[in-house]
Amino acid sequence: MAETHTYDIAVEWTGNLGSGTDSYRSFSRAHEVLAAGKAPIAASSDPAFRGDPARWNPEELLVASVAQCHMLWYLHLCAVGGVTVVDYEDRAHGVMTMDESGGGGRITEVTLRPEVTVAEASMVEKARALHGEVQSVCFIARSVNFPIRHEPRIHVQ
Repeated sequence: MAETHTYDIAVEWTGNLGSGTDSYRSFSRAHEVLAAGKAPIAASSDPAFRGDPARWNPEELLVASVAQCHMLWYLHLCAVGGVTVVDYEDRAHGVMTMDESGGGGRITEVTLRPEVTVAEASMVEKARALHGEVQSVCFIARSVNFPIRHEPRIHVQ
């Protein structure tokens, strides 16, 4: 039997402004994402859909999950592959394309732009190549149906 891992979270709507969902404009999209022992994530819908721009939205969280999983697996591959990473930062970009009917949409691509600093110049090419190996092991990348592009920049300390 295959090993499994489970992830339990709660989403609690906090946006009842007094009349519930009486109309499309009568409620806030505010909610919290919760997990045992963790700080809540204040969330909402995208501002384009009447959401609060000060809160995280599901689309941002999905793009963040792609970037986080890529980074964590990349650091692992570097560690076991002899590449010493001393700094890593990513400016991920996701695109949602709306259906022509206007009734919905989907994430159609994510571009990761990691800025990686390695300890030695001799590590640069391997550091760049390892980005291409991440998608075969990253749980999130293997779970989504849109392309994930990589535009890494590798620097030497």
